[in-house]
Amino acid sequence: MNRTNPQRLQLERQPMEPRALKSIVLSAITIVCAVTACIPLFSVLLMLVYRGGKRLTLELFYTLPPGAFDAPGVGGFGNAIAGTAFMVGIAGLISIPFGILAAVYLAELDPHSKISEIARFCAKTMTGLPSIIAGVFAYAIVVLTMGHYSSWAGGIALSLLMIPTVMLTAEEAIKMVPNPMREAAYGMGCTPSQSLIKVILPVGMPGIITGVVLAVARAAGETAPLLFTALFSESWLSPNDPTASLAVLIYNWSSSPYPNLIELAWAASLILVVLVFILNIVSRSIGGKTKL
Repeated sequence: MNRTNPQRLQLERQPMEPRALKSIVLSAITIVCAVTACIPLFSVLLMLVYRGGKRLTLELFYTLPPGAFDAPGVGGFGNAIAGTAFMVGIAGLISIPFGILAAVYLAELDPHSKISEIARFCAKTMTGLPSIIAGVFAYAIVVLTMGHYSSWAGGIALSLLMIPTVMLTAEEAIKMVPNPMREAAYGMGCTPSQSLIKVILPVGMPGIITGVVLAVARAAGETAPLLFTALFSESWLSPNDPTASLAVLIYNWSSSPYPNLIELAWAASLILVVLVFILNIVSRSIGGKTKL
């Protein structure tokens, strides 16, 4: 005797049922919208690879910028790569220790105090701060005090943009450490400082590193703060003088009337995008390990 299970029939998908039909239509609309939104991004990336890849040679990394009337294929921007690395390094040396210590205070030492609430509010506000404001602030504090543009001023301006990202990300990473780990450390006789150094920070380190990498990626691509602080230079890195950077180089040369400089601006854009892309992949791969 052939019997049909009524419950199994109810679980089978019927494409023409109203709910299934609605799901199919909405899924199709979502896919079309997602593809449409990606078209401008991929068109820019393809143009970047096509225009920048033509000038991508090893010579770019160790030669100085060419003259305006030099023939195409001559020169590079090794000074801009060195300047970017130096200024981001200065920003990291300032923002990473300060951001992590502030996160420890916010997450562990006094999370509910008035000072913590104010600091948290200021950090969240600074994440949405236009980068040019950081440049103007560093110009008023550093450039006017020193009397000239320098890579030090550029690094300080970039650190103002990195601090809130490092601080807020590190705070969340520390909060994600399970309380049983803290209680186990205290149960074994650890003091609060020992628990923090030997248990909480090591467990939350992947999340902290993720925030640091994201902050570095943002700082490497910023232009506006460096226009007010480091300016630009055609020479090799000199910390006390105006310093070249990839972002400012792209800004200056992309509007140049000389074909050789425009080609180099495309190559610099490609290198900068690849650098930021790699840093984002690294941050995501590290961030995936924070699931406890």
